[in-house]
Amino acid sequence: MSPAFIQDQTFDKLNFTEEPLKKAEYENCTFLNCNFEETNLTEYKFIDCEFRDCNWSLAMLHGTVLRDVKFKGCKMLGIQFETCNEFGLSFSFENCQLNHSTFFQMNIKKTIFRNCQLREIDFSESNLTNVIFDDCDLAQAIFVNTILEKADFRTAYNYSIDPENNRLKKAKFSILGISGLLDKYDIVIQE
Repeated sequence: MSPAFIQDQTFDKLNFTEEPLKKAEYENCTFLNCNFEETNLTEYKFIDCEFRDCNWSLAMLHGTVLRDVKFKGCKMLGIQFETCNEFGLSFSFENCQLNHSTFFQMNIKKTIFRNCQLREIDFSESNLTNVIFDDCDLAQAIFVNTILEKADFRTAYNYSIDPENNRLKKAKFSILGISGLLDKYDIVIQE
């Protein structure tokens, strides 16, 4: 039996920890102030959907399809995005808290992170070509063997990236952020 198809719906202030979201393919749907905390969204499909002010913390995303999905103002702590279905994977994040989440070995080229908390995120071995980190806090984010070519860090802060262990060709940094590329040398930089 194929899963249900739900289109053009708005879900407002629903708590899916009490009553689970119906397993389906959701297309062009909007979720407002919904709670997905610790819910199992294995093999759900979200296409052209928007999530605003939702709590996704510790949600399980095994095989979950996230295609052209926008997250705005969402709390998304401790999510293992690498378990998502990779086919057509595309999303953007604005004003979100993604602390302690992982994007390990993911291909998330051109993803936009705008005004997000990305503390202790694992971007190891991921392809972040052309990713934009606009006004993002990257404190203790992990970048190891990460492709950061043409990535934009000009307004990002608190990052520490080893240029010898990551590909940085044509990546953009502000003059104030250069110290984040030199952390491993334990040198003092003053204005």
